[in-house]
Amino acid sequence: MKIRRIYLMSQLIRIMPCLDMQNGRVVKGVHFVNIRDAGDPVECAKAYCEAGADELAMLDITATIENRATMLDVVKRVAEVTTIPFTVGGGIADVRSAEAVLKAGADKISTSSAVFRRPELIAEMVRTFGADKVTVAIDVDRNNVMPSGYEVYIDGGRTATCVDAVEWAKRVDGFGVSVILPTSKAGDGAQTGYDLPVIRAIKKAVNAEVVASGGAGKLGHFPEAVEAGATILLAASVFHFGTITIAELKKYLKAHGVKVRDFNP
Repeated sequence: MKIRRIYLMSQLIRIMPCLDMQNGRVVKGVHFVNIRDAGDPVECAKAYCEAGADELAMLDITATIENRATMLDVVKRVAEVTTIPFTVGGGIADVRSAEAVLKAGADKISTSSAVFRRPELIAEMVRTFGADKVTVAIDVDRNNVMPSGYEVYIDGGRTATCVDAVEWAKRVDGFGVSVILPTSKAGDGAQTGYDLPVIRAIKKAVNAEVVASGGAGKLGHFPEAVEAGATILLAASVFHFGTITIAELKKYLKAHGVKVRDFNP
């Protein structure tokens, strides 16, 4: 553990605010429900870039369940003001829809339900766009019946799959993706801390970078996720509603031995 801690603390850790989108607005819920408005996506994106965020994610949270593509007009408007790597997910069901999102201005795409239903799509996307353009998101919830204790959910966290989350992460990693983004339903929006056991388990099983997602509520939660193996720290509520600023977080992480990109406004 000590060797692993030194290794992780030597890596450049990135801060990634996440814009969950519904009806063209940024929203945030708790455990994937109880949604409330959090602002205009263009204004949010611009503010996060100016505040020193390292990457930005935008997820169209109802595209899959509404059986529609990502809102490309929103992607274009956000991309125009975004000066950092920009990942877009939601409604990306095939290579064509992924290409449309990238052409609209996204730097990377994130996909979840579609590739779970058709895993060979991951290989197609990696082959077409390159591994650095493809993130696979995995929504998980605790289930003691699963070998790892976590089950994969799809359709925006609405549909249980009876598939073990770590086993699915291993299979995803085998296609050569660069980033895996597990989000804990138990932690989402609750601000009680990242679900560290699932981060540890997935990172131990894969070569891809792992994103910590779901549950950040205070500064101390972030270095815990780094120690668990995450190299990208995704959060929404604490940033959207002003609980924590990007500058404050970076200062805190540096004080705790975590390497982050300097920000000079």
